[in-house]
Amino acid sequence: MIEVQQLEKNYGFARALKGISFSVSKGEVIGFLGPNGAGKSTTMKVLTGYLLPSGGGATVSGLDVVSHSLKVRRNIGYLPETTPLYGEMRVDDYLRFVAEIRGVGFTKRKAAIARAVELCGLARVTGKNIDELSKGYRQRVGLAQAIVHEPPVLILDEPTSGLDPNQIVEVRKLIRRLGEEHTVVLSTHYLQEVEKSCSRVIIINQGEIVADGTHDSLVSERPAGALRARVRGPEEQVTARCTEALPGCRVEVVARHDGAIDYVLEAGTDAAPVAEAFSRMVVQNGWDLLELVREKATLEDVFRALTQEAQREALHA
Repeated sequence: MIEVQQLEKNYGFARALKGISFSVSKGEVIGFLGPNGAGKSTTMKVLTGYLLPSGGGATVSGLDVVSHSLKVRRNIGYLPETTPLYGEMRVDDYLRFVAEIRGVGFTKRKAAIARAVELCGLARVTGKNIDELSKGYRQRVGLAQAIVHEPPVLILDEPTSGLDPNQIVEVRKLIRRLGEEHTVVLSTHYLQEVEKSCSRVIIINQGEIVADGTHDSLVSERPAGALRARVRGPEEQVTARCTEALPGCRVEVVARHDGAIDYVLEAGTDAAPVAEAFSRMVVQNGWDLLELVREKATLEDVFRALTQEAQREALHA
């Protein structure tokens, strides 16, 4: 549905996109992640025909975004970060207006609007002016205008920006529903949103793609986190024996309760020997090992590691 090849975009001497390439298949929901200024919004603006690329190219539904710009836009539903709404219009009038300028035929218009209203949960507010709506409902109206012409591709730039936690959950559910019928590219800063809604993750940093894969594949490539242990025994002795038995391993007390001590052991990438040595040490000293677990890496760990690594490399270049 989307094919991007060596896409570049320059703003004067600043290179916003440095030859990125990726593809999106039919039915995928892609989480497009990156820190501020990474190139996310620029990529989306090129795909939607809002900006011309400086080099490379992109296609949507097999149509080139430059030479077939109008046809591409007919195949896309776009929700920019700032939702384009006319506050003085009623919700139903606004959706009718959007459907008309989107080329939805008169005979299909009523059904198309009804579908968008139902999907976005707007039935209670169709007779209200948009200015009267809460931020969450205005965002839903923005999503409704993006899908009213039933495009095969949806491009959503920060769809939950500025929403409260309850509204975020509602919009997230809506995005999952939309993903059943559309190919979706979702740009966001909320990693939990990507974990809950997206089948694949692309991470961009400083105009370059630094990761592309499923949530599970990206997380599995990173080393797991620290070891966490709970031991019942004399704290000073346990801590001292940990330091002796595990040279080079950072040992920290993080909690105390019910006569037990919680430890974090920063053991590096090779956790198995450390876990075995720690268990053996506790048992040999006659203390109780109540818990020993290895923290799993998260998408946040992956994101921070990749973007921070790229920033460090750029500083040293």
